Amino acid sequence: MLTIKDVFDRFDEIGCCSFATPDGRGGVESRIAHFFAYDDEGLYLRTMDVKPFYRQLKESGRLAVSGERTEAKVAFDENNLPLFKPGYQMRVSGEVRELSMAEVEAKAPHDRNFNVAVYDIAKYPETRVFVLHRFHGELYDYDYAMVNRGHKLYRERFAFGGDSYEEPGLSITDACIGCGSCLETCSFKAIAPGEPYAILGERCDECGNCYHVCPAHAVAGKGLPRR
Repeated sequence: MLTIKDVFDRFDEIGCCSFATPDGRGGVESRIAHFFAYDDEGLYLRTMDVKPFYRQLKESGRLAVSGERTEAKVAFDENNLPLFKPGYQMRVSGEVRELSMAEVEAKAPHDRNFNVAVYDIAKYPETRVFVLHRFHGELYDYDYAMVNRGHKLYRERFAFGGDSYEEPGLSITDACIGCGSCLETCSFKAIAPGEPYAILGERCDECGNCYHVCPAHAVAGKGLPRR
């Protein structure tokens, strides 16, 4: 199970991520930013109260963040198909609240990152600090060429501050007839034989190939078209 430190460290390795908020007009705006600190209360970010980002955070109380750590350059094989190097994606989505200056100052003696925030506020008085305090998210670790392991994906979902999440992956119902079509077509090695067959959610990309070939219509999952 990922801890709040694990989540922060993954985002910190990525560096700059996409921070998205409702724009108040039925749309979404995003910008590149980063979390500067974490503790038991959540993940922390800074902005300035003269920016649209601040207004959107205050009005909606919502924030979604995503990023990817990978090699920017993609190689190609003899068939002119891309060879993706191992990497991972992180995403979180949830609720934010603004901290008072007193709260920020109280954290500064215990964490130098908050000390930097206090310095920034003194230098730029319109600086404000928010905490993402209730959220859910996912680590999506990929190795499509199976360089470091025998399967392409490892997915782990998590929640913090009382939020909840759905487990990743499609599923196979009792309508399964045990024909093995799903096992043969799954390039992610996410199918386990049995009665019925089972999908390993942490390996499943939800690509839909098993759904496509299943003669018994036994593959289920939210978002799949009805048959």
